[in-house]
Amino acid sequence: MAKTCILIGAPVDTGQKRAGSLMGPAAYRVAGLAEAITALGHGVEDMGDVTPAPRAPMPHPNPAVHHLAETVAWTEALTEAGIAAALRGFPVFMGGDHSLSLGSVAGMAAHAAAVGRPLFVLWLDAHTDFHTPLTTVSGNLHGTPVAYIAGREGFDDFPPFPHPVPGQRIGMLGIRSVDPEEGAALLPTEIDIADMRVLDERGIRAPLAEFLDRVRAENGLLHVSLDVDFLDPAIAPAVGTTVPGGATFREAHLVMELLHESGLVSSLDLVELNPFLDDRGRTAKLMVDLVGSLMGRKVFDRPTRSY
Repeated sequence: MAKTCILIGAPVDTGQKRAGSLMGPAAYRVAGLAEAITALGHGVEDMGDVTPAPRAPMPHPNPAVHHLAETVAWTEALTEAGIAAALRGFPVFMGGDHSLSLGSVAGMAAHAAAVGRPLFVLWLDAHTDFHTPLTTVSGNLHGTPVAYIAGREGFDDFPPFPHPVPGQRIGMLGIRSVDPEEGAALLPTEIDIADMRVLDERGIRAPLAEFLDRVRAENGLLHVSLDVDFLDPAIAPAVGTTVPGGATFREAHLVMELLHESGLVSSLDLVELNPFLDDRGRTAKLMVDLVGSLMGRKVFDRPTRSY
């Protein structure tokens, strides 16, 4: 079924310390994201880049935390942008580092509550992002969104998350880098974590299918958050948080094709693309290609590449 994709630029790079991801939205536009979507019969509305309201600096008891005020401002602005976009179509948040998901998923949670349906979240990432501002050692707030989404304490400076998502409605694929504190905090939750050991043993299809079955059974809305570092750095080098052993080209496209066939996805994050680290737009083009698979392109439709 044809969708109207609402592109929302989120040029955020304050959630970590390596500059460059603020260029992500422009890179997606140059790489032809809108054209790839329209070629598959969907509509596209590009809302431009979100501009958060300025905020005065905010102190925090954890001295490692940086850019707190900016991150709170982005969270507020992207929540509002997401709510507005969800009323008109299929929001696609173009980042920007993963701290943008503090706002994008909050917006989708508010929308899901408004339409009376449960929200599910699929986290495609090398990291669990389950720190809070109180527990992070690096101070990088791009490592906190899932904790915020799940309702962990420690986010007093942020707007209250609308309707925290229960653990059984959060699924993670591709995890391969977890800090000890995050691991301990995740143990008592019901978050479904398919790390690379699970994917090596079971393949990528089975755990994804099981998660999608739960979404379908509850008539849920599904938000997918795709981090560049979900992919192996050999095929996607343009990210500041590379972890070896990620999803292959074939695995990533299979995930996207299965998501398309499910018909369950209602919103999407594209995060952590740092064009400054890319090789002639290689990673941006791959991410656009993956969105094509999510929107209905089949493997036999792919053109031959010159590299």
